[in-house]
Amino acid sequence: MGGPQRDHAGGRPYGDRTADGGADRPLSAPAGRAGGRLPPGGRLPHPAARLHQRLLPPHRLLGNPVSVVADRRAAAHPGGGGAPPGDGHSGRVRDLIAAMARNPSGETSASVYETARLVALAPWLPGHDVRIDWLLDRQRADGGWGGPDGYALVPSLSATEALLTVLRRCDHGPGPATALVRAADRGLRFVAGHLGDPAAPALPDLPATDLIVPALVESIDGQLSRPEGPPTGLQGWRDRPRLPLPAGLDSGRLDRVRGLLGAGRAVPEKLAHALEVGGDRACRAAGVSPVGPGTIGASPAATAAWIGRRPDDPGGPAPAYLRDVGRGGPVPCATPIAVFERAWVLAILARAGVPATVPAALVAELRAAVGPAGAATGPGLPADADTTSVTLYALARLGLPVDPSSLWSYDTGAHFCTWPGEDGASVTTNAHVLDALGHHLTHGGTAVQPRAAGAADRVAAWLVAGQQADGRWCDRWHASPYYATYCAVLALSDHAGSAGARTAVGRATDWLLDTQRPDGSWGRWAGTAEETAYALLALLATDRSSEAAVAAGRHRLSELDGRDGEPALWHDKDLYRPTLIVRAAVLAALWTGDATGDAAPLGTLP
Repeated sequence: MGGPQRDHAGGRPYGDRTADGGADRPLSAPAGRAGGRLPPGGRLPHPAARLHQRLLPPHRLLGNPVSVVADRRAAAHPGGGGAPPGDGHSGRVRDLIAAMARNPSGETSASVYETARLVALAPWLPGHDVRIDWLLDRQRADGGWGGPDGYALVPSLSATEALLTVLRRCDHGPGPATALVRAADRGLRFVAGHLGDPAAPALPDLPATDLIVPALVESIDGQLSRPEGPPTGLQGWRDRPRLPLPAGLDSGRLDRVRGLLGAGRAVPEKLAHALEVGGDRACRAAGVSPVGPGTIGASPAATAAWIGRRPDDPGGPAPAYLRDVGRGGPVPCATPIAVFERAWVLAILARAGVPATVPAALVAELRAAVGPAGAATGPGLPADADTTSVTLYALARLGLPVDPSSLWSYDTGAHFCTWPGEDGASVTTNAHVLDALGHHLTHGGTAVQPRAAGAADRVAAWLVAGQQADGRWCDRWHASPYYATYCAVLALSDHAGSAGARTAVGRATDWLLDTQRPDGSWGRWAGTAEETAYALLALLATDRSSEAAVAAGRHRLSELDGRDGEPALWHDKDLYRPTLIVRAAVLAALWTGDATGDAAPLGTLP
């Protein structure tokens, strides 16, 4: 998703204890196979330990069998060696944990696609004019919206269709429609040129693209070919040929979904997130009802489509959800996302050894999110292996290990699917499964699942086989290969001991070093703080990382950290940016690098 980041405020702050008196929990020490304690002999159990041993000066605490949290607190005491590494950033870690604890929805960037769907589907919702202006402000110079390459098509179709709808309904407010007509015309030129160009960038693997694109193309064509003609000011589009679909895409799946809805039959649970593709048939669709805060599929657009043209019960949970989400104007693709956000943030911080104290109530809620089928990103979404495995890993690092049997329903035999019936396969989902199973095998004791070892070996082999020729990994849940490579490198480094895994990690290291930008950053389209953080964390997990590359990367990351305008890189119906997860990755990379003894290190929480 593009655009500014929004806080979805609400809910209660977490206290110091749960109702049953449970105390706040520190994140455990970083551990791969080595566990949560520092072993004797000065060997750090951190994925970055190999580089740290080359860079850290001798320290009397390195041989002590104490946790990292205890170690760093001891160093802060008088006579204990001075201030702990990283003390300058400890407040940011506290703020990060506090932001998660007080916000039950999670924080993510606004989406052009989703905001435009609300403009088209819910003009009754407060903030309608604000959303229209927001779309106009974010149109690119070439007439499109959204990210580079093929990532522009879906948001551009959505915004263009929404502007056509507003012009047809004349619900754009008291001002003249000139700006809307101009923006709609430019949007039409962009999408027509993109769809009609055989050399146009391929569509990326975004969720529901094969439903969304045909639905929006059909709607745009329908608005341009109405008997009364296109909206005023766009008459030149009346006799244009119909917009083609991208190569390899047809309306077959959309027709089947709409057929199910029209027949009053339930659609698969995962399709609720894109229920808006059903058009009028989505209104009060069979088998679909608001959950949690009133959402359909954790999606503002799907919820608006389910409500219909105007809510029958304005005080009902679904309209209340939309009013809450949309009160600032633009909206994200998915909300609430608290389980996803909390699991990723805590897993990232724990793995990097960043000291943090987590409110007990937050931990209890994360534990409660794991059921027999695993954990879901948030209410309205199905449980999935990715969220489940990261949640299991985070809970284990918090000292609350959970039996991993909820993962077995996602085991296909060769790898793990994100959810049953997945079209394709995910590198990062399987890397996270390997993390969860590997940690369970190392620390589960007598509770270890008998099938876990074999499954972990299969997943590791699948990851190795899926590495690309140049050493990178790519994934369907993120636009950047640096995220997928980071996930795979850490999982294989920590939990796979085969020669093939070691070779794969070495090839990935070479690719990371070869693709570092002259300014020290990493990035698919340009150097970003997020991608630089992933590259640094991956390099620090290997035995072959370059001290010069790490130093240059850390320096550039410190310059990029906190800058506005960082791109959205995560895959949903549109690109989005999970604010706190990205912040956690950057803080983890800064802390990990700072532990080498360089400037501005990050310390413990009180």
